[in-house]
Amino acid sequence: MKIEGLSKSFGKKTILDEIDLTIKKGKLTAFIGPNGAGKSTLLATMSRLIQTETGHIYLDGKDLKSFKSRDLAQQLSILKQMNHLNMNITIFELVAFARFPYSKGNLTPTDKEKINLSIAQLGLTELAEENIQNLSGGQLQRAYIAMILAQDTDYILLDEPLNNLDMNFAVQMMQLLTKLVTEFGKTVIIVLHDINFAASFADEIVAMKSGKIFAHDQTDQIIHEHILNPLYEMSVRIKEIEGKKFCLYF
Repeated sequence: MKIEGLSKSFGKKTILDEIDLTIKKGKLTAFIGPNGAGKSTLLATMSRLIQTETGHIYLDGKDLKSFKSRDLAQQLSILKQMNHLNMNITIFELVAFARFPYSKGNLTPTDKEKINLSIAQLGLTELAEENIQNLSGGQLQRAYIAMILAQDTDYILLDEPLNNLDMNFAVQMMQLLTKLVTEFGKTVIIVLHDINFAASFADEIVAMKSGKIFAHDQTDQIIHEHILNPLYEMSVRIKEIEGKKFCLYF
């Protein structure tokens, strides 16, 4: 995925300012940075949920604007940060929405197989027939993630998917995303607030600040005090444990 000269404003406020960025295929790329950096807005433009004033986004060499909606939904999926679905449906029915670009609501055996597999991968099999209104925040978040996985796209965009997940499920989630990249060739682009998850699991990191790309490189090259301190405007200490860098910031 290639982004060229991308800008976006809301009223007089510039949210994205001349973004140039190339996301490598078959990698897990994490977006990090302070609140208001433009991470979520950039992710939304990359999925065509938000239109931009200037610039272009190319998916496998093709302008994103030229895709038909159904074709794009078979190539790219996105989980937004805030999800509110006021419907009395089960987890299975929620996850089944992901197969609409393929079957238009008439589920095939292949659709059902992918739905059940995604539900199982998120540890929700026993709750598959549970109404989503009865779920805890963490269970609902996992159900939404299962829906994204069931869409089975080459590109997976996730905006803070670890919200509401406890440590155990957060780690399992990142391990699953890593597996999708390494074993199935998926391209995962994820917004993370916890820089230690980015440091531990991402292949590359895009650091954003004030609507601009602050730094972009392989993870090991980003996790340095001379980058993170000015990025977050605070003191971040870097420690290495068993070959992995960890950030201490409180």
